Amino acid sequence: MLVRPEHDRPTTLEDLLPAELAARLDRFDVISRKVFAGKMPGERRSKRRGQSVEFDDYRQYTPGDDLRHVDWNVFARLDRFFIKLFREDEDLIVHLVIDASASMSGGATDEIPSKAVYARRLAMALGYIGLVNQNRVVVERFGAGPPRRLAAIRGRQNLDRLAAFLLEQDPPTDGPPEAFDHAMRRIASARGGWGGPGVLVVLSDFFFREGIERGLNYLRAGPRGGFDVCCVQILSPGEMDPEAELEHGLRGDVRLSDIETNRAAEVTVSRALLKRYADRLREHVGAIERWCRVRQMRHVLLSTAVPVEAVILDSLRRRRLVG
Repeated sequence: MLVRPEHDRPTTLEDLLPAELAARLDRFDVISRKVFAGKMPGERRSKRRGQSVEFDDYRQYTPGDDLRHVDWNVFARLDRFFIKLFREDEDLIVHLVIDASASMSGGATDEIPSKAVYARRLAMALGYIGLVNQNRVVVERFGAGPPRRLAAIRGRQNLDRLAAFLLEQDPPTDGPPEAFDHAMRRIASARGGWGGPGVLVVLSDFFFREGIERGLNYLRAGPRGGFDVCCVQILSPGEMDPEAELEHGLRGDVRLSDIETNRAAEVTVSRALLKRYADRLREHVGAIERWCRVRQMRHVLLSTAVPVEAVILDSLRRRRLVG
């Protein structure tokens, strides 16, 4: 994967989420496969019964029940005590975790955004869906300097705050980036503005030398009630099909530098080398998919060549992240 200058870095909310796409997303919501106990009144139907005004069912009176919940009309007809049950609403927390490490800056062409830009556009679309459905949305970036967090926001009126956070430039740093497993441990144990259990989406290329499985273990444990995790692995077309990079000068004897460690290696690009790379990539993606599956997490592999709109309406819909 060659790193090229970005020509389309977003600067406005419209750049992140065009109005036409936003209108299409209005009918979607984020789907959780778990039931979480909400902390604020929301629009999501809970399986818990509580004190809301929406009637749900009856059950027979047992000694100690609150007499205020007895249905006296039923008692008058049947001469038996029945307690009215109500459906309690709960809100969903949508956690968006964005990898801002140096490898995410790669993959840009004149037609295709970098992985970093793509991740922020996808985060904006998912955040929009969460906000317009009165879910709480929390966003964090890690891997570039100190971690940056947008504490829980809710409602369509906070779209500008979400966009402003996603449009921020990550400051340069001289220190090493935060390791994936350290970041996931910190996120899983955070309190306060991080918001607690809910749906958690990691947007990353997952090009970490180590710690991926440990990081997923932290997310599986999570806060009380855990997270419903979806790992969205974002790769550029050149990473998924390295032969495409031959057209951009990746051929013959070249000196390649790791964008994150600055380690350099001199290699001769050949068909055999590209095949070994493809095999290693397939093993890497397969391992992440397997680690997610055994932990009951969703895994989605995306190419930055696929428009965000198509990802929402197709890939994420089929994986039941949105619907």
